[in-house]
Amino acid sequence: MARAPLLQLSGITLGFGGDALFDDLSLVVQPGDRLALVGRNGSGKSTLLKVMAGLVEPDAGSRIVPPGTSIAYMEQHPDMTGFSTLGDFALRGLGPADSYRVEIAAEGLKFDPSTAVETASGGERRRAALAGVLAREAELMLLDEPTNHLDIQAIGWLEEQLRATRSAFVLISHDRAFLRELSRATLWIDRGRVRRQDKGFAHFEAWRDKVWAEEDLARHKLNRKIKAEARWAVEGISARRKRNQGRVRALAELRAERAAMIARQGAAQMGFGAAEKSGKRVIEARHISKAFGNHQIIKDFSIRIARGDRVALVGPNGVGKTTLLKMLTGRLAPDSGSVKLGTNLLIAVFDQDRSGLMEDASLWENLVGSPEMRVSGRADQVMVRGQPRHVVGYLKDFLFDETQARAPARSLSGGEKSRLLLARLMAQPSNLLVLDEPTNDLDVETLDLLQDLLGDYDGTALIVSHDRDFIDRVATMTVAMEGDGRATLYAGGWSDYQAQRGAGGEKPAKTALKKMSKALEPRGKSETKRPGKSGLSFTQKHRLAVLPGEIERLEAEIAKLAEALADGDLYSRDPAKFARFSKALAARQQALEAAEEEWLALEERAEGG
Repeated sequence: MARAPLLQLSGITLGFGGDALFDDLSLVVQPGDRLALVGRNGSGKSTLLKVMAGLVEPDAGSRIVPPGTSIAYMEQHPDMTGFSTLGDFALRGLGPADSYRVEIAAEGLKFDPSTAVETASGGERRRAALAGVLAREAELMLLDEPTNHLDIQAIGWLEEQLRATRSAFVLISHDRAFLRELSRATLWIDRGRVRRQDKGFAHFEAWRDKVWAEEDLARHKLNRKIKAEARWAVEGISARRKRNQGRVRALAELRAERAAMIARQGAAQMGFGAAEKSGKRVIEARHISKAFGNHQIIKDFSIRIARGDRVALVGPNGVGKTTLLKMLTGRLAPDSGSVKLGTNLLIAVFDQDRSGLMEDASLWENLVGSPEMRVSGRADQVMVRGQPRHVVGYLKDFLFDETQARAPARSLSGGEKSRLLLARLMAQPSNLLVLDEPTNDLDVETLDLLQDLLGDYDGTALIVSHDRDFIDRVATMTVAMEGDGRATLYAGGWSDYQAQRGAGGEKPAKTALKKMSKALEPRGKSETKRPGKSGLSFTQKHRLAVLPGEIERLEAEIAKLAEALADGDLYSRDPAKFARFSKALAARQQALEAAEEEWLALEERAEGG
């Protein structure tokens, strides 16, 4: 016997004083559903989740939940008024016998239930709200960005819990790896309409592109039909006025149909500003250590970052990734060791805490009030990579409309706030990007664009992120911080790091790091100038030490590019990207061949010495 749906929305219409956010929207959530809810930033994902939870009343339509059905909702900004501790909030509505489930969730999500609400950070509050939802074991869980403020280990724990649960759930998340792992069907909000595909998020992009291609073809056919009918109307209507009024009405209906077609929102016109090239050596850290009291952040760590590298820093929350980032960029001195910055560096920073955003100021004021963007004497223009631009025009590049320009920043969704900060960041010429959690809340299309821009960026990037998919797509090196001051350098992104760590033994990237550290040991002047017993100079020894890591990085990049080019539809869908990837593949293959030849020559010379 078929079970009744857990939730049914029928004919939902909702607007907030302007255009309707949803119009005649209907959907059903069945027992066992594992749904990814996706859509552009500002499309109404969070609002729809609140309608599903019964927290927002639609203007029209109905919400049907069978009697006795339990629904648990996790919002992005939980209101904890009236609760003393995070544990009290997570336990609301539950009995003392259920407290063990909150404690298990608190351990997995890494927060202390005894923490006072007034001293808790935003991330701790969100984790407590998530713990409360998991502890309820409701038949339907509605989760709005549950991975925000979770480190990779906690995300892995949450994946295991959701994989094992019998509850149905609807997920909003920017973490593509998380959605791919857990979803069995996809709800796509697009221009006020919700489509459903009974396949997981892994199939979403192909489905979306197919839908858009079909729309484009239908629009093209409709335009041709309107043009033909309009030509007939001009040339023959006077001779056939009485007999063809029906055809005239049909033409009017065709035009109305075309007018009703809602244009898709284009991609953001983002771009990083070109600046004077930095020196080839961007950052060189030698044996740096840092501790706060008895807490060791980093110990005896060395790294050399060259122009063009994309270095990802990964590890649990609180392990010290942001501290290491500050040391590498000269904003914080190490306790021991040294950090040397290269020449001609222009640094642009994306702050995960959005501390530079003035919440009560308008989008306009956030741009005009930014010192690096201010145009002297002009309140309607901003400086974008050395050129004045009108505020509204620049905001439109980042998909904000004119009505939003005067709205307060606090009215924006999380993804829109990230986009506004990216607008400020990208206005600055730079050759070193420091990106601390840049992917939070960004939609799939903006993430794709950001990844492409980083791939084309003619500079260097340091990235802190818990987004495994993003790291895989952009990183050429990964620094894994594992606590107690331990940090290890791996070639490639997250998957490469996992493969190298899981295989056991020392891999080329780790060996290269040890050799580089040894090569960087202080030595006397005579030893530096004179070739050693191996027949290699100091410079050649260092080159031989780092080449294995460089070769492995190139191999990883070649594999990723080859995989992308294996997509048979890439050329027809995006010929510019196809050309760019093909050019990059050829360049990396050439670089790999040169690096392998150089390594062989140096190795032979070392053995011959």
